[in-house]
Amino acid sequence: MCHSPSGDEREIDRLLLDRFAACGVEVWKDEAENVIAKIPGKNPDRAIAITGHKDEIGAIVNDIEPDGRVNVRPLGGSFPWVYGEGVVDLLGDRATIPGILSFGSRHVSHNSPQKALQSEFALNWEDAWIETKRSREHLDLVGVRPGTRVVVGKHRKRPFRIDDYITSYTLDNKASVAILLALAERVKNPLMTVYLVASAKEEVGAIGALYFTNRNRLDALIALEVCPLAPEYPIEDEEVPVLLSQDGYGVYDEWLNARLRAAAQEVNVPLQQAVIRGFGSDGSIAMKFGHVARAACLGFPTQNTHGFEIAPLGAIDRCIQVLASYCQTT
Repeated sequence: MCHSPSGDEREIDRLLLDRFAACGVEVWKDEAENVIAKIPGKNPDRAIAITGHKDEIGAIVNDIEPDGRVNVRPLGGSFPWVYGEGVVDLLGDRATIPGILSFGSRHVSHNSPQKALQSEFALNWEDAWIETKRSREHLDLVGVRPGTRVVVGKHRKRPFRIDDYITSYTLDNKASVAILLALAERVKNPLMTVYLVASAKEEVGAIGALYFTNRNRLDALIALEVCPLAPEYPIEDEEVPVLLSQDGYGVYDEWLNARLRAAAQEVNVPLQQAVIRGFGSDGSIAMKFGHVARAACLGFPTQNTHGFEIAPLGAIDRCIQVLASYCQTT
């Protein structure tokens, strides 16, 4: 439920610092706003990081018209038609205020530009706006300005369960952060030091992970992610985690993948294998820029990625099992 658009992640930071501390692990926030929990290993000279990004996609204020109408542009891979018309929250410097993401009336003729959106053109952010019903002066007082982050209204983000599936606008990547919290409770005395990194600004370039990996020597990095269900990918909608071999940023490390497969076998968890093109993670980006020698990406099958996502709870739970096994046996 916490708002955490890329670059304005304060609300979830407070929650994570408290939750990790309650697990009895050392926790802090670094200069790049990553929230990091450390579990010391028996061999302090070796370390791994498991990351799950805590930021979400949304929009960013581009300009404000005199009548208080707010024009926005995408923040991360967001599309206005995914959210539809409805309540959004503008995270002002001094207050959060609601607005209505709007596309214009339907009962119009070809004299109105909105008519073309009904049948001819895709809806883009340039065609949408936010009605605040407040003056530009009032918005200035509460700190809504160009650069203010905008996210889907909090009441629209509440998770909804359908049988063995969890659904929400923000499973990417709040579900992975939940996995990190579970690992903080479960992993005790690992063979090497384990950093659980709730990484910042992943949706706008893996900025937090790059900062962390540039300043900490790691034997390996494992990124947690949603894995998109689509006809082009050989991923089944079932309670089986997905291990990637390649994504849009490059190949993952086969030795590390073999170790994860072995850890999964130790706890009798099957894994799906996949190559995904339109995708990137903290792991593949950090590996591409030479910050880590080995990286992997473990995920759970997800419908409607970057939308109202649907994922099997069993696959999320099995990610916890696999990573706990890896930390204790590697």
